[in-house]
Amino acid sequence: MLGARADMSMRNWGKLAQWTVFGTLGCVTICISINYVMFRSDPAVILSKALISSTLLPIILAGPLFFFLSLKLRELAIANHRLAYLAATDSLTGCLNRRAFTKSVENCLNFHSVTHNPIGALLVIDADHFKAINDRFGHHRGDEALTLLAKAITGSLRKNDELGRLGGEEFAVFLQHANMAEASLVAERIRKAVNDIDFKVNGEQYKLSVSIGGAACAHSATFANLFRLADEQLYIAKNGGRNRIEMICNSSQAALTAASASLH
Repeated sequence: MLGARADMSMRNWGKLAQWTVFGTLGCVTICISINYVMFRSDPAVILSKALISSTLLPIILAGPLFFFLSLKLRELAIANHRLAYLAATDSLTGCLNRRAFTKSVENCLNFHSVTHNPIGALLVIDADHFKAINDRFGHHRGDEALTLLAKAITGSLRKNDELGRLGGEEFAVFLQHANMAEASLVAERIRKAVNDIDFKVNGEQYKLSVSIGGAACAHSATFANLFRLADEQLYIAKNGGRNRIEMICNSSQAALTAASASLH
């Protein structure tokens, strides 16, 4: 609860004050109305006392009560927001976790398939020879390398791009509205940023690199199909010597599939 109170900005305190004031005024209005109807036929002295009591009692009782309830509701909202954040975030790197990333990309794909706007591209990024880091230097050094990788990738992205950690040393990026050429530029920026990471173990420089497979989405597609295409390109990049990028567009893949089917 202390953490929740620490998150209370001046704007939130203003909202609490509004709820408290308007809630209290509502109670005063209701009480005055009821007492007026009940005591309007009585002498003026009795009516005036009834109206005064119906004004003071709600202020004394309802004011603190509304403030307390508003404060607790705000703290509950902050706690729920934190839980949602933790449920969607990879604890080591701060990226979206696989489930949250997949859901975010699926929502984006569904939205753009309805609006017919340019959809984007998916990059699947895998750290090269990462097992060697864990085996030689320990998992704590591997975690350090993953954190540096995530920072390098994040620094290479555009404003509205999404980064997720799929698991282990594998990351994914969704580039909204990016065509194949734009996605290739971002992928190359990521590759170079990773190459430039200053990762030292016991004073010795250890070079990090990534292989990237990408799939640009020219027409409607599911996350599973787009991921399959990007993952196939990642496999090609790995087999091609690593520290490289391979890209494809789902429209060209569809054309290849159609041509293959016609031959059979």
